[in-house]
Amino acid sequence: MNKSLRYIAILAIIPLFTTGLTTDYFTDANAIKSQGTGTSKYGSQTNICGLNLCSEIPGGKAAWMAEQGQTTPVAPVTEKKNEMEKDDSMMEKVTEADLGSVLRLSRANVPATIPLHQGYYDSGKVFFIITDSSDPTHAEIITKNQGWQVELAPLLKNAPDEALSRTYMFTNGINGNGIHGFQGEVFTSTPAQADVYSALASHVHVTWNESSTPRVLDSDAMIMEAVDNGEITLTEVDVVLNMPQIVWPDGKMMVKDVTLTDTTPYGGGQVLDINTEEMNVTFIAHRGWGPDGRTIYYIVTDATPSGPAGMMGVVNASTSASLIANSAAVDLFQFKNGLTGTGPLGFQPGIAAGAPGDVNYSPMWRIFMIGWGNPENAQVLETIDDMNAYREAGLINIGIARPMDSDHIVNCPFIDPFQ
Repeated sequence: MNKSLRYIAILAIIPLFTTGLTTDYFTDANAIKSQGTGTSKYGSQTNICGLNLCSEIPGGKAAWMAEQGQTTPVAPVTEKKNEMEKDDSMMEKVTEADLGSVLRLSRANVPATIPLHQGYYDSGKVFFIITDSSDPTHAEIITKNQGWQVELAPLLKNAPDEALSRTYMFTNGINGNGIHGFQGEVFTSTPAQADVYSALASHVHVTWNESSTPRVLDSDAMIMEAVDNGEITLTEVDVVLNMPQIVWPDGKMMVKDVTLTDTTPYGGGQVLDINTEEMNVTFIAHRGWGPDGRTIYYIVTDATPSGPAGMMGVVNASTSASLIANSAAVDLFQFKNGLTGTGPLGFQPGIAAGAPGDVNYSPMWRIFMIGWGNPENAQVLETIDDMNAYREAGLINIGIARPMDSDHIVNCPFIDPFQ
């Protein structure tokens, strides 16, 4: 049996969003149809017995259950862990006889302190973080400069123009704390312009010409004027960075004033502290599973549509909706019923189709909802293989999330909170 199944504690029910989010908030789209059959690929009614279909075992499900000495199927999950999972030290161990309906992971919510950068918008200051890069060279340079890991996410290069903001980055001129060692970056939008803002930044290099006298340019208008005067040259670079804004003129991300615990409700804010003097921000990092069962942690910076964004307490970024059918977004599966736990809807943590180091990793997530046909039969699912096995057996249904009958994308950079 998977070790995770021995760590299900019988404890009080973990709260749902204090802001009122319920499982009914998400409407699942119709299940994807199998090619040429006209039947749902989620529609099989067979059962699973261990790692096999019950129909393949002599005597069927009843015989297998009698042999196992148990009354419910056991999830066919494999033992997987990485350096973050410390087995007995990471979870409260209980006996199999104590198995119940609550999944309690230790370190389900942990603080993650991330360095801030300072740039400009319309002559005002913007404080932002950099979490992902489509280009390995930029990921390496920024990681070294900020002393905090920038993840490589090559899929971001596939993002359409409507999902990107235009951000200017200086390659010479006035020395400063910009990405390339010169003045801070200049943004063309902030979350105050929700219809055009995007944390995904197209990369535009600004280079002072030899005959020019460099000075600080702190707005799009000043940059365009300098171009017209022949002072600077702009160069489009095929690099996309994930640069979520934390503070902008007349606004900032919601700060959640709580003492963080493993059972802190998911909603109502994702930031614990913003310190523009020490130049860092502390996010809540949520624990979940990568595609092969490895432990992952992620933060939440922005989302679309506005309803889920508001309930999570993050920036509304409607431009992200253009990623719903784009390869720059990857599938993330959350649970709407089953084992009570620390997932966003109050059930077990979700499973991602990609993780840092994978070729298909991206911080932009297309959300699917998993529902147990009979929640009383819910088991811990940790991997994409687990999910597929139970889907094919007809024990779970999977549908794309459509809150507010809208395309739903969440910017959830996967990070190492312990670096």
